Amino acid sequence: MTTLTQTTTRSRGLRALIWTFQILSAAMFLFSGTLKLTGAPMMVEMFSAIGLGQWFRYFTGSLEVISAVLLLVPSLAMFGALALAVTMVGAVLTHLFIIGGSPVVPIALLAATSTIAWVRSRG
Repeated sequence: MTTLTQTTTRSRGLRALIWTFQILSAAMFLFSGTLKLTGAPMMVEMFSAIGLGQWFRYFTGSLEVISAVLLLVPSLAMFGALALAVTMVGAVLTHLFIIGGSPVVPIALLAATSTIAWVRSRG
């Protein structure tokens, strides 16, 4: 295999991996954001425990849904990923210091969205 062919194969592989991250992340955030916006009892309870009021549930749910859609638009994916990465930093801290529970899912989503933002920022 020539160097050009190897580079092209790696580039295609990276694009496929990033699109996989984007689609899976968008699906997770669309699901989570929809639960927040529709007032799923577990979300209402969780945001009550956080103590900032239910307005914060609506804000977070809206941010997740809008940013998830942005993940699916290549020219806007970086912005959606950045917004979601910041949101996941807050989610990790909330799990660690306020509501308890495992922060594994927010950490995984933080890693995915940070990777998307970094790759998309590079063109």
